[in-house]
Amino acid sequence: MLVGEELLNKARALSNRPEDEIARGCGYVGPSGRLLRKSFYRALVEAKGYKLPSNSSSGSGGPRGRQADFRTRVHGNGNLLIGHAYTRRLDLVPGQEFKIELNKDSGTITLLPLDESPASE
Repeated sequence: MLVGEELLNKARALSNRPEDEIARGCGYVGPSGRLLRKSFYRALVEAKGYKLPSNSSSGSGGPRGRQADFRTRVHGNGNLLIGHAYTRRLDLVPGQEFKIELNKDSGTITLLPLDESPASE
């Protein structure tokens, strides 16, 4: 994701395109491919020199969107999803592989990182 002067220059270069294309062109796309509009607009405002209050504190500053509550459920197709909020907290990267260990007695699932680093293609 571009920031600062680099963001402003790229946004100017793409200014004849729709807003979503400008945001994508500047790298504001999440791991699932979802456009990160709020982050894009916030970065633009900050690149223009305006200081915005930080939203990274965990105080009672109001709603901050969906919060990770460390709960999930098994989907109808049998999949169990662990979202980006959790993988980010563990600094996991796309392509990283794990061995899955099941303990039926305790009902736990353990992910053990494999030693190989993610393959780059």
